[in-house]
Amino acid sequence: NVVDIAAGEEFVCARLADAKTQCWGLKSIGQLGDGVTPTYTNPWSSPAPFTAYSDQVNAVAAGGFHSCAVNASGGVVCWGANGYGQLGAGTFSHASPQSVPVSGLSAGVIAVTAGRQHSCALTSTGAVYCWGRNDSGQLGNGSTTHSSTPVGVTGLNANVQAISAGEYHTCALLVDGTVRCWGSDWAGQLGDGTSVGSRAAPVAVTGLAGRVVALGAGDDHTCAVIQG
Repeated sequence: NVVDIAAGEEFVCARLADAKTQCWGLKSIGQLGDGVTPTYTNPWSSPAPFTAYSDQVNAVAAGGFHSCAVNASGGVVCWGANGYGQLGAGTFSHASPQSVPVSGLSAGVIAVTAGRQHSCALTSTGAVYCWGRNDSGQLGNGSTTHSSTPVGVTGLNANVQAISAGEYHTCALLVDGTVRCWGSDWAGQLGDGTSVGSRAAPVAVTGLAGRVVALGAGDDHTCAVIQG
């Protein structure tokens, strides 16, 4: 009955056919969404799934120590670690072991992705919004200031069809088959032919021999599938 799965750092979340979300694994900071704040007297991990979010879910993403989901209304909810505002609820709190709504994204979202300490959403109009940690520019708004609420990614207010967040960087696939990336670039993970340290706004990926149809960002690298 599983239709989608997302793996975070030492925990996993699954979207089921009944549209509910279940998570299991490390629960040290509320990333399983079971509503229980872990203490030294509570288990720090779960070998069996907990229901993290019982409402209908269209998409789920797992980050470093937090998770996000798109609900039936096209809104985004997140749970888990929040020291950098990666839950998007307007606060920089320690954590939330239960889902909280992302500020300003109550409808119109079709996809969500989560990095180590930041999150991003893609709207039905092809715009990208990000929130959370930003010291490497991974929010893409031209600054390096953390944000506990969503900010628009520079130049990506339309024409994006997919997004993927790595550890400290993010990439977007445009409808024309090209890719833009932003954030940490110390290992060349932005794909623009440089390794300058970081980029606070999107740059075009170069050297792709054809139209990109899918992409995925890892810790410090990114890969793309080229149309055959």
